[in-house]
Amino acid sequence: MYVDIRIMIKKLIEKRGVKWSLLILSGTILIFLCFYASIYFGFFGKLPTKKELSSLKQAEATQVLDKDGNLIGKYYIYDRQPITYEDLPQHLIDALVATEDVRFYEHDGVDNKSLLRVFFKTILLQDKSSGGGSTITLQLAKNLFGRKKYRMFTTVINKLKESFVAKRIEDIYSKKEILTLYFNTVPFPDNTYGIESATQKFFNKPTHKLTLSEAATLIGTLKANHSYNPRLFPERSQLRRDVVLQQMVKYEYISTNRADQTMSQSIALDYQYFNHDLGLAPYFRSAVKKELTEILKKHKKPDSTIYDVHNDGLIVHTTLDYKMQVLAEEAMKEHMQVLQSDYEKSYGSAAPWKNNKDLVQKAMKGLEIYKEYKKQGFTENQIKDSLSVKKDIELFEWAGNTTVKASSLDSLQHYLKFLNAGMIAIEPSTGAIQAYLGGIDYRYFKYDHVSQSKRQVGSTFKPFVYTTAIENGMKPCTYFSTKEITYTNLDNWTPKNSSEEEEDPHLNFTLEKALSTSVNTIAVKVLNEIGIPKVIDQVRKLGITDSLSKKPAMALGTDGIKIKDLAGAYASYVHDGKAVQPYYISRIEDKNGKLIASFEPVIAETPAYSDYTKQVLLEMMKSTVEQGTATRLRTTYQLENDIAGKTGTTQDNKDGWFVGITPQLVTVTWVGNDNYNIGFKTTALGQGANTALPIFAKLYQKMNLDTTFDPITKSKFEEPSEEVLQDLDCKSEKRDNILKRLFGKKKKKKKFKKET
Repeated sequence: MYVDIRIMIKKLIEKRGVKWSLLILSGTILIFLCFYASIYFGFFGKLPTKKELSSLKQAEATQVLDKDGNLIGKYYIYDRQPITYEDLPQHLIDALVATEDVRFYEHDGVDNKSLLRVFFKTILLQDKSSGGGSTITLQLAKNLFGRKKYRMFTTVINKLKESFVAKRIEDIYSKKEILTLYFNTVPFPDNTYGIESATQKFFNKPTHKLTLSEAATLIGTLKANHSYNPRLFPERSQLRRDVVLQQMVKYEYISTNRADQTMSQSIALDYQYFNHDLGLAPYFRSAVKKELTEILKKHKKPDSTIYDVHNDGLIVHTTLDYKMQVLAEEAMKEHMQVLQSDYEKSYGSAAPWKNNKDLVQKAMKGLEIYKEYKKQGFTENQIKDSLSVKKDIELFEWAGNTTVKASSLDSLQHYLKFLNAGMIAIEPSTGAIQAYLGGIDYRYFKYDHVSQSKRQVGSTFKPFVYTTAIENGMKPCTYFSTKEITYTNLDNWTPKNSSEEEEDPHLNFTLEKALSTSVNTIAVKVLNEIGIPKVIDQVRKLGITDSLSKKPAMALGTDGIKIKDLAGAYASYVHDGKAVQPYYISRIEDKNGKLIASFEPVIAETPAYSDYTKQVLLEMMKSTVEQGTATRLRTTYQLENDIAGKTGTTQDNKDGWFVGITPQLVTVTWVGNDNYNIGFKTTALGQGANTALPIFAKLYQKMNLDTTFDPITKSKFEEPSEEVLQDLDCKSEKRDNILKRLFGKKKKKKKFKKET
């Protein structure tokens, strides 16, 4: 019998057709084994060893936190934020297993049953609904090491490589550890990596607080990140979420009743924009990143390598107050939208961004694309032709962005019309920045008016002149005439007041009245009395290091000073005369919480002036709010807080300023057009009380409604001393006597004192 079988096989092999079939089959098997071995031994790229897999390191996003530890932003290439297994709610794990890999706890990285199903149903029977054969561990291998492209058999090569890696992962890690690695590396919509980052982005909460609906929604996106993105396609995402819930019922992870209840709920997103251009405090995050990069150059890792802002998962603690920042941004947007409308209406058809060809031409030459064309040797006409080509462009508008057919020149003219804003609010005792507005919208206006801009500060410089005067012995009740004076040794320069009404030439104001009503003529006269060098010396003591003009016009704020430097100087009036340096990074930690660097407030060692001077100036600036240029804080905005302040408006209404001082917060606000050739049409519209002050006022209105801010909003100024009250106890104004009125009618001419 046995011999007969051997004879039959021999005869069968001797048949030519069968013989060739067996040879082909053997050759195919041999080729496959060689192919398989080539992948295993690294011919198509080295496979990670067990040792390498034991010390997996993934790039992690650097987190930026506010003063209370709230996440306000991240720096990353891949948005990833690792967590532990204990942070994963059970229904999240169950949703993943039920949907992606129901035999996860049974296989060793490769699910052979699923592979057979895929082979017979998907490949042979072309049944696309049968699903794939990928396991959670295989997906993890792909997440960790990605896929490469090859000339041929790319999919097969990648799949086999992943199967080898998956088996090694299963040999090294427990199922819990594999799930943790998976959740920390799996990609979610909007370029988000890891469950914690996805949870924070889509639902503004940590992973352990995910509801069943939220967990099922995120797991549902794993099938197709873009197609099931709940932000872009809420209805489609909800249908996919329901599929996940049905899978959980099918495999008995939840009851039918619970699934039905959950499916009846709509997906409720609380989306957080953590990308660079969007979300909370983008200008602040950009400034922090620049400073962080410089700081890290001085601090290296234990292995002497340099920290990577995007990949090392650093934790940056800042001084920002999340809630105050939200309110500040709301206040700015509410006001600027109305102001922009009034601004455009005031110009009407005579708007300079439409009719001033020289202005547009000059702005065009400042464009980077213009400079690039110029480098390439294009003629002026060729450049204009290129910049005149129309295409679909999204344009910023306060009422809502619009996409229109427009050229680069059209876009340039469009953006020339916009007013911009800057604001900083600091804790006066430390300089800690609690709110920061660098501009109106970081997507379209990248220039930061807090850390980069130096605009003329206008009348906000005057308190420094009066501080110098009081510190050098001038009494608060010293009277100065409001009358204009022509300074013959300064090319007949005649400082004028901003009032559009004809002034009484015989009025004399005290220093308090002159400062609170921002009289230009008196500010220059006070400067003339005390001398420019003394004022500059006083300003330097207040921490302002910017170059100053050393000319009499400095009394009117013709010099450019940064917003944050102005804030640090004004903080001295509620901080024992000591200026501070505004700062925003308090400490930096590595991903494990180990301290890399910490920062203390930088405060002047000695007061810049006496306590008497401080009290006098503070009373003067209180008068600005009670009866001077900032009275609308009381009348229009009905604020009852203890507030001192100073408004500022520069020449031709180019810049509007307001400095608001309260015992626990100093706020500086600026508004103007980025193009310095365009100012406000009228002083009534462009004055600081109308442009910059309302942002401060609206912020305080909002803060007053939130008891969280009671320590700031309900704080009180210290009572001034008896000496200060007595020295301020005089009539704020008086008229010239009869002789002066009779013989002092002509405009006075005088020489400005020569400086040594």
